[in-house]
Amino acid sequence: MVDSVRIMGIDPGLRRTGWGVIESRGNRLTFVACGVLTPPVEDALAIRLVHLHEGLEALVSEYRPEEAAVEETFVNAGPRSALLLGQARGIAVMTPAAMGLDVGEYSANLVKKSVVGTGHADKKQIELMVRTLLPSARFTSSDAADALAIAICHAHHRQHRKLAVSA
Repeated sequence: MVDSVRIMGIDPGLRRTGWGVIESRGNRLTFVACGVLTPPVEDALAIRLVHLHEGLEALVSEYRPEEAAVEETFVNAGPRSALLLGQARGIAVMTPAAMGLDVGEYSANLVKKSVVGTGHADKKQIELMVRTLLPSARFTSSDAADALAIAICHAHHRQHRKLAVSA
């Protein structure tokens, strides 16, 4: 019997954090929900981080994933941008972990390669493949599509991660 697992993918960002939830049963993937958390940009950094934490906490409580996956950040915009994004990423990793979920972390290139077949795919290619793999998925944002791609990547790699951890 093949186990079913519910996975939440998170694409962290301080302005927009994409999230997506899928069910994985063997090789079969099913869309559950997706969206974007958007902390008010006029708020202080600490308040924006609280907004992300509370939003992710509410989503985990509502959709009850068993596992989560977060994209590792790659920033080419300078140290300040990297530091700010790193804080949002910390919230994205910590919140599901604090709620008892196993959290996988994946590079952007691995996510793209897992979903599209090449590590240098663009946003449109990712969106097309997410729609192909999850035909019932409804998203209006590349952030939500990216989060679903992260969840798909985790579904494809989770057994290898479990074997590596138990070895």
